Amino acid sequence: MPIDILFMRDDDIPEYVQDGVADLGIVGSNLLDENDSEVSRLLSLDFGFCSLAIAVPEQSDFKVIADLAGKKIATSYPQTLKRYLAEQRVGAEIIVLKGCVEVAPVLQVADAICDLVSTGSTLRTNRLTVLETISKSQATLVGTPNTSLEKQKLIERLLLRASGVREARAFKYIMFNLPEQKLDDVKALVPGCDTPTVMRTADQTMIAVHSVVEEERFWEVVEKIKECGGSGILVSPIEKFIR
Repeated sequence: MPIDILFMRDDDIPEYVQDGVADLGIVGSNLLDENDSEVSRLLSLDFGFCSLAIAVPEQSDFKVIADLAGKKIATSYPQTLKRYLAEQRVGAEIIVLKGCVEVAPVLQVADAICDLVSTGSTLRTNRLTVLETISKSQATLVGTPNTSLEKQKLIERLLLRASGVREARAFKYIMFNLPEQKLDDVKALVPGCDTPTVMRTADQTMIAVHSVVEEERFWEVVEKIKECGGSGILVSPIEKFIR
């Protein structure tokens, strides 16, 4: 496809897309929230998950967000933190740091921090614990608000492909044999896109059912299929899924 790819610091991506230097960008939604960027959020990409959280020293007396009133909070996300504190009606001083925010309490620069948390290992290393989660973030495809018709058509093609891959991750393709009289019971379990595919088998009392099942419901659905007399259950990953 006629696409040029630019690699740059994530902090710069929203501005490049907003200014039309790039037509699309992939960036964490936490940066979009912080910078209040004037870009169109086109698609959440289901990777790069993390959360923005307020953390305090493990041995501190801070138990709720109100305990930070009058205290200092170090962060690289001052605007997001400012909005959150205003919503909670907590008056705290915001100390802006660009890196190594987690060491601020140890150095007595701040009483607490507000930073991104993924696995939590950095917090544990610095003996910090999450007091409050402000927001959750993931990689997001964004676009410039105004694009030409030609570029818009290309973007729609990309969105279709990206959506197909993202949707596929959430489903499994399932095939099984079932007594024909139990079809109505199973339809509600495995609707597929609109309705499951049903085929005859060599045994005239049995049918073969093909459908898709959400990953998060998979074992629950399989157990109920077994209860309905389902057998020979085969499961396959889905590479693309376009509704």
